[in-house]
Amino acid sequence: MTTVLAPAAADTPAPDGLPASPDPAAAERQALIERWAERHGVDAARRLVEAEDLADAVAAEITPDNTVDTYDKSWRVWTRFCTVARLPEPEGSRGALVAFVTWMLREGRQNGRGYAPSSASTHLAAAVVGLRRRGVKVSGDDQAEARAALEGLAVKLLQAGERRGRGQAVGGTVDGLRAIARACPDTLTGARDKALVLTGFHYASRSQDPAGLLAADVATHPRGLVVSVLTGKTKHSVRDAKILYASDPVICPVRAWTAYRARLAAEAEARWSAPSAPAFVGIDRWGRVTGGMVPDSVTRAISRISARAGAPIAWTGHSLRIGLASTGRLKGKDTVAIADQGGWARHSRSLLGYMQREDGWDDNASANLT
Repeated sequence: MTTVLAPAAADTPAPDGLPASPDPAAAERQALIERWAERHGVDAARRLVEAEDLADAVAAEITPDNTVDTYDKSWRVWTRFCTVARLPEPEGSRGALVAFVTWMLREGRQNGRGYAPSSASTHLAAAVVGLRRRGVKVSGDDQAEARAALEGLAVKLLQAGERRGRGQAVGGTVDGLRAIARACPDTLTGARDKALVLTGFHYASRSQDPAGLLAADVATHPRGLVVSVLTGKTKHSVRDAKILYASDPVICPVRAWTAYRARLAAEAEARWSAPSAPAFVGIDRWGRVTGGMVPDSVTRAISRISARAGAPIAWTGHSLRIGLASTGRLKGKDTVAIADQGGWARHSRSLLGYMQREDGWDDNASANLT
């Protein structure tokens, strides 16, 4: 005998003249619960349901916030497409996916323009994840055909002379660091800005890295600083990045950090100097601390700081990370040492790409041929 342990799935609206169909994810879960009840009894089925709920909660807890944001944004793009195309959301057919990528490249953005192929690729992958999470069957072959269509259409755009997307962020340089250090005003905000950029450059920070640091995560050492950085996009760990005193005091990250913390202790409430306080704080125009920085505020700050220093192309939140890799390569640092300092895998393709910015000139097959 089948015992129902959960309410029946709610029907989703259907086009006129067609019967309503249950939500796929809810219907599949209900069928699974009923099979458990038949095999193991009602009490065991209830415990299995509780275990499933716990597994869902753990998965949600350990998923990085930026991944959740990407999935949410891409699902909104998918729902906009379905509304425009008058297609049902819970269907991931071959035709729907190919139509989706075509629409994204032609007119998918909110302003009516097309997405860059890289953005469309991200939205396609995340939309498929969203469909599968909702119980929709999306075959690998159908997804592959949509991706092949995307790649083919992207080539057509290039052949037509269209160049979409911002491209890779500009990398930080030592000359840029000097310009930034000179341009930082003699204020608490200026001291914060200088420490943010100089330390971030030396441990190859992403924008989320300084935003996630606590004061206790930055420890002084006779030879410099040890910054304990939470690293990894999916599998998280902590790396201890060592930052030495620089020979040039103007761009020394250790001196900049020390000066910033001393000024923060002197000008802000004592709670902002506690070990559990954010390492880098937001500061308003009147010099008052507003709380800890978040990734978006770090990105905006780096762009503002570089523009103030007169950078011809504003730096982004990734410029410091690229800068450590490319400058380290230029200075002859070992690839493994660069990878370890920045938290890359030792054979990371992105790291090799950053380093090739320098290799492409100094280790060039066409150099000195004529």
